[in-house]
Amino acid sequence: MAEKTRYTDEELEEFREIINEKLALAKRDYDQMMRVLTNQDSNDVDDTSPTYKALEEGSATQSKEDLIQFAARQQKFIQGLKAALVRIENKTYGVDRITGKLIPKERLRAVPHATLSVESKELEKKRK
Repeated sequence: MAEKTRYTDEELEEFREIINEKLALAKRDYDQMMRVLTNQDSNDVDDTSPTYKALEEGSATQSKEDLIQFAARQQKFIQGLKAALVRIENKTYGVDRITGKLIPKERLRAVPHATLSVESKELEKKRK
């Protein structure tokens, strides 16, 4: 029996559902972070209160920087999920970009935007 070179349409549909669920959650979280960063959900007086509390300002600045980094990672995750949807449309989803073999379903369920199997990822790390 020949080795399978791509997932069936039914399997791709299962992955599409997983990705769409993760994408909806990721977009919701990203939008929430952006509202916090732009003070859209705040009736606070942060922008009008006196600025003599240096220690509190430092903490707020650090928190904002952390949130910016997390938002950037979330945006990258969203882009990865969208790219996975394109690969599903092209019927190339789940194919390891180094070996050309199928990535195990278990990995794709855990990391639906993966383009490498665990083995290929480890090989890539060793090369660097």
